[in-house]
Amino acid sequence: MTSLKCAVVGVGHLGRFHAQKYQAAKNAELVAVCDPSSDRLKAMSEELKVPGVSNYKDLLGKVDAVTVAAITPAHYEISKFFLENSVHVNVEKPLTTTSQEGEELCKIAESKNLVLQVGHVERFNPALISAQKKLKEPLFIECHRLAPFKPRSMDVSVVLDLMIHDLDVILSLVKSEPIAVSAIGSPVLTSLPDIANARIEFASGCVANVTSSRVSQRSERKFRVFQPSQYLSIDFGSGEVNLLTKTGELTGDLMSGEVDLPLEADAWSLEKGDALLAETQSFVDSIVESRPPVVSGRDGLIALRLAEKILEDINQRLKNK
Repeated sequence: MTSLKCAVVGVGHLGRFHAQKYQAAKNAELVAVCDPSSDRLKAMSEELKVPGVSNYKDLLGKVDAVTVAAITPAHYEISKFFLENSVHVNVEKPLTTTSQEGEELCKIAESKNLVLQVGHVERFNPALISAQKKLKEPLFIECHRLAPFKPRSMDVSVVLDLMIHDLDVILSLVKSEPIAVSAIGSPVLTSLPDIANARIEFASGCVANVTSSRVSQRSERKFRVFQPSQYLSIDFGSGEVNLLTKTGELTGDLMSGEVDLPLEADAWSLEKGDALLAETQSFVDSIVESRPPVVSGRDGLIALRLAEKILEDINQRLKNK
């Protein structure tokens, strides 16, 4: 079959990797890169050996699909332009800066039968994919996503920068409506919250406790799930998965401490793989095979709406200080 003609809009740190993945993907041809920075555009054009354009509108008629990796405030305008002109869109997370914008993009994509995928790359992490088979009835979820400060993400808060990864994963596992949110957060190095914690209650009875920081001294991406008779932990960074399963009743003398723990331990470690390539290939395949993407625009919108509730509570508490 003829390869899809693809381009990346915004070839900064992350956009550069997106462009590389198109060159590695099957049934895809990277035909151009786009960026308003002439220096960055020249460097990427030379590195990837494809034409560079400074105005994304000049890509019209030359592409079947684009990845939008520009700054978050530009996601809506750029994605809307391509969707309105019948071009499939893979947009980096978060989908947009507001759920109203995200809803509009989803409606345009649906009305034109276009693929709108959101770059929640953790969904393509081999560790999560292997663990999903075990996760049937989450009761309590705890996750920590910590990272050193990186100036390139200053246009949004830590909730839209980092926490939204975990919100998307949680929503994909719990599959239930959030009914209560309590959150705290604080600016540290920027004018927006750089650290945040949220407690989310779901209609199913599941509770999630989510912590994110972009001003930590080390990186950490840990995800823990408790469900009836089981505890499962995922290290998104190392690919390690640990599972404890209750196999019977506690026996022995509790007073003396001599007891037999009816627990079966299982652990496995997966190669980290290339989640971004998997995301890119999945986007291409969903277009070629005319099927819904793994992370749809609606999935991104649901995560964004939950993030908005968290930010609303954080901002209210900061205002009341």
